[in-house]
Amino acid sequence: MAVCAHVSRVRSLYKRILVLHRFLPIELRALGDQYVKDEFRRHKSAGPKEVKSFMTEWENYKNTLQTQVLESAGERYNSAKFGDHLSQKKLNDFQDEQISQLYELMVESTKSKRQFDIQEDRK
Repeated sequence: MAVCAHVSRVRSLYKRILVLHRFLPIELRALGDQYVKDEFRRHKSAGPKEVKSFMTEWENYKNTLQTQVLESAGERYNSAKFGDHLSQKKLNDFQDEQISQLYELMVESTKSKRQFDIQEDRK
């Protein structure tokens, strides 16, 4: 029974994050969606300690993004700011692989010419 509750909680968090990504600029949405999918898939077989940390960090991300989406509701689409700074303490807790992923994410999100040319449907 506890396994079902955990799976439901993970699935709910995953879906909520993807819904919140709909409010991001299209390039960030595509990048964020892919990153979330990869990370959740990568942690399917993680141990209990890692799962607890994983869920805590993604819950924090969801809460931060939800707050930023609500705050940006009245702003112009292009002027909204999303994201947050990482503290030195959090960076020190990262493993080498996580630092590498973070760097790749930073590089991709700040490129002037993205890997994919994504265009939003304008109606």
